[in-house]
Amino acid sequence: MLHHSTGRHLTDAAFAYIDDSVWEPIAPPTPAQGDGPAADTPADALAELLTAISRRQHEHRAHTARRLTAALDSNLLTDELTQLAVYYRAKADKDLGRTAASLEGMRHVAAAGGRLAPQAQRGIANLARIAGDFPAALAAASTLTWKSRRHRVRGDILWPQGAFTAAAQALRDGQAEAEQHNAPGERAIAQTRLALVTAFTDPDRAGEEIDLARQYLEPLDQRATVLHARVAGLVRDAGTDNREIADRVAVLRAQIDVAGLPWLIPLLETALVFHHAVRGAEDDLTAAIARLREATAGGDFAYYLDIAHFMAGRPLPAPSTTLWLDDEETVRNRWRALVAVRRNHLDTRR
Repeated sequence: MLHHSTGRHLTDAAFAYIDDSVWEPIAPPTPAQGDGPAADTPADALAELLTAISRRQHEHRAHTARRLTAALDSNLLTDELTQLAVYYRAKADKDLGRTAASLEGMRHVAAAGGRLAPQAQRGIANLARIAGDFPAALAAASTLTWKSRRHRVRGDILWPQGAFTAAAQALRDGQAEAEQHNAPGERAIAQTRLALVTAFTDPDRAGEEIDLARQYLEPLDQRATVLHARVAGLVRDAGTDNREIADRVAVLRAQIDVAGLPWLIPLLETALVFHHAVRGAEDDLTAAIARLREATAGGDFAYYLDIAHFMAGRPLPAPSTTLWLDDEETVRNRWRALVAVRRNHLDTRR
């Protein structure tokens, strides 16, 4: 292990490197092969850890998880750097749909009480949302702070309920806090989420929100958020030229697959369901819902399948496992009304 004073210096430097306001805009180092000899010194393990974190926006998340596991298996990291590796591996596991492994990692980091404990608490809240337990997610979100991105987490919980006004306000609050704390990465994420929420309810204004999100993202290195913004663009254009939408969806599916971000597929399919519901294209709706059912078969993001049926005006094929904040019928009516509002919007523009 490292000498205490040297280890403390390297640990502080590592945390500064991955701080939201510092490391995201940095161009990543030349990628390592990842299949070379295992780290045999603390410096090697640290280098592999930082490379895995900095390269994660440019590589498949499975490769990121493997690199972080190798750094952990070396047993050469300080305790705090071990928490750093566990946290980012848990984030990679979440993106890969490995929910149980992600939750285990987040709980480990939160229990350790170190510098990443607030972020791990956010991860736990997000995993409750992913499981469709919105009351538990909201309860967890109520304990979060600025460091754990409390407003963004709350916005992500609220908009699936169809509570778009409250979600938008939470995301604006999150963006304001990011500005206050000079955190450009979080500002871009909050703005992108706001663009998505606005795209559902106000397609005319959504163009401005999406453009602002792209502006914030331009100097950063946030692959998942860039793809999220492109989904927001699809939602904004739902009900318009079907061929053009289909082409964009095909490109997005390929980009999501290359990036190793399967958690974006249910959102993408939900956007497509919205498009087909607005058009009243029943066959396309059925096909999109079938793909969404397959994408959520493991239980993660199954609430999107409920939302798809709500938008389509179809009954659920089986009792839902989703625990909504309001009763199911209220949520259904909100989403179905959203389709009617978009149809009326498009009719007035023809």
